[in-house]
Amino acid sequence: MTVTHIVSFQFKPGTTPASIKDLINQMLALKEACLHPVSGKPYIASCTGGVDNSVQGIQNGLTHVFVVIFDNIEDRDYYALKDPVHLKFVKWSNSVLEQVQAVDFTEGEFGDNHI
Repeated sequence: MTVTHIVSFQFKPGTTPASIKDLINQMLALKEACLHPVSGKPYIASCTGGVDNSVQGIQNGLTHVFVVIFDNIEDRDYYALKDPVHLKFVKWSNSVLEQVQAVDFTEGEFGDNHI
């Protein structure tokens, strides 16, 4: 079952447009840069994103959203906890991000406690 990883960013006040563009480019480049520890091949199934355009006004300062799809939970876990390319990106991004929010789910799984 695929795992969907949704991550939203709020930039620190004063972050330059060039730094924002750099973060966007680096985030999207993770799809090819993150390599599976066994196969040595890219393992992110897809990565896309954009700037918030909701009319609801409940974004709480989050402005940029990315959706990353993994083929399985093991790949997502490796990405989130061990992938050196991703972890380097996270460390760098902390210099320009005020807030990060991530939510992951497996399609159709709601758990017995949430129905």
